[in-house]
Amino acid sequence: MNLVTHAKGAAGFLHRFEGLRERLPGARLPWLAALRDEAAEAFRAQGFPTRRVEAWKYTDLQPVAAAGFDEPLTPVDDALDLPPARAGARAVFVDGRFRADLSSLDGLPFAAGALAQRLDALAGRLGALARPAEEPMAALNTMLFEDGLLLELPEGADGGVLELLSLATASERPAAFHPRHLIRLGRGARLTLIEAATAPEGARYLHNPVFEIELAEGARLTHGRLQEEAARAFQLATVYARVAAGATYDNFTLNAGGRLVRNEIHVALVGPRAACHMNGAQLLAGEQHADTTTALEHAAPSCTSRQTYNTVLMGRSRGVFQGRILVRQAAQKTDGYQMNRALLLSPEAEMDSKPQLEIYADDVKCSHGATVGELDPEQVFYLRSRGIPEGRARAMLVEAFLHEAVEGVTDEPLRRALDAAVAGWWARQEEGLAA
Repeated sequence: MNLVTHAKGAAGFLHRFEGLRERLPGARLPWLAALRDEAAEAFRAQGFPTRRVEAWKYTDLQPVAAAGFDEPLTPVDDALDLPPARAGARAVFVDGRFRADLSSLDGLPFAAGALAQRLDALAGRLGALARPAEEPMAALNTMLFEDGLLLELPEGADGGVLELLSLATASERPAAFHPRHLIRLGRGARLTLIEAATAPEGARYLHNPVFEIELAEGARLTHGRLQEEAARAFQLATVYARVAAGATYDNFTLNAGGRLVRNEIHVALVGPRAACHMNGAQLLAGEQHADTTTALEHAAPSCTSRQTYNTVLMGRSRGVFQGRILVRQAAQKTDGYQMNRALLLSPEAEMDSKPQLEIYADDVKCSHGATVGELDPEQVFYLRSRGIPEGRARAMLVEAFLHEAVEGVTDEPLRRALDAAVAGWWARQEEGLAA
């Protein structure tokens, strides 16, 4: 651990903020200027978290702090090659900025567009859920965000499927961008959001998004997250969701790219019969590091939560799962479940798992578990006894483990996108093993 590097990295971002303060979107709005200043003070006090901080015990941000993200990003206005669309409606962000010319948002039954153009109407809403004083990456985002997606569904609206595509561009110096996304679904509204992040191979950057999601009574948001960043990239994502009575937040996160990735999700179930499903898969090879950290708060009675995360590790990769379920005293008849499974395909791979239950109610049903292991030799032997070569037998078992992670996804567009990403990742690993 290099504390000097952490301090220099934080100082670089603070220096950048001082230089950009008057040019950032909303600089003339007193409430937003105060919000940014408070976040800057919080980041100045905390800096980049070190492994001495319990929540960051297994993830060292020294590579991020040492990267030197100290230059303002120049907007890219050139035409870009985009991956095929996963939905009819699409919001495209390039290096953290909304690109209307690449997006397809016309004719939607709800409002969606660039957050930077609506800041004057967001007092009291932007920053309502995020906690910069407690989460340093949320503080960094709050002081430096330039744009993001503002999405609002009215009561009873069916928003269908929307893709949120984040594309990073290659540059000589490592770039950093911090999009801020605000999503609100009115009473009984529904939406499937497919969030995808990608970049050209070789691009060096930090993608530090923050989501603030509010679901009114009876609303349902299916939030699929496909993280396929460039191999040299860093992604530090924080999601905050507040779920009202009878509403459901479904989150599935696939971590398959990036050099160092942290997926941090905070969900509060604040009304009776609210539900949350947080599932995902981490597909790691080489020296990748991926950290999934969840904090789920049951604050109301008769709420349900399910968490299942599968991780496959090859090479010298390292996976982390930290999951905390907090059951408040008022949250009687809580039903919570959490499971983390990891498959080690290399003796040099490592998985750290830390499930937690904190319960203050009496009438609850909560459980958690974790398993870490290698391929079952009896299963390999069974397949070989049926005439299947050993290499193919092992591949079949890995594929089954991977697809087990997504089999619970019932939304068809999201399921197709996840299946394609999983299949593509495993195909690349097989090519590497064959070579």
